[in-house]
Amino acid sequence: MADEEEDEGPVVELGEGEPVEGAPLARVASRLTWPQERSFVERKEGDAVVRTPDGPRELADLLEEAGETYFESRQHFVEEIQSVTGVAPVQTEE
Repeated sequence: MADEEEDEGPVVELGEGEPVEGAPLARVASRLTWPQERSFVERKEGDAVVRTPDGPRELADLLEEAGETYFESRQHFVEEIQSVTGVAPVQTEE
């Protein structure tokens, strides 16, 4: 009996809110290796839709607004994109 309970693993309940369109910026950043040039990030993930406080946006547009051509680290990339999007709660669909 104890083995059956262990196989199930922990139960995590998800919130009941509305779904949010787009991927978290951290998820997109984790799919890349660092350091990286902007052109490479655009080729690999430019069409990714990222969650922002103002709604979903394509990463290519955010990279253009950030203006950086080289990201030394994942943290540098996230900070530059967040300088464009801001850091605030993400709106849910209404």
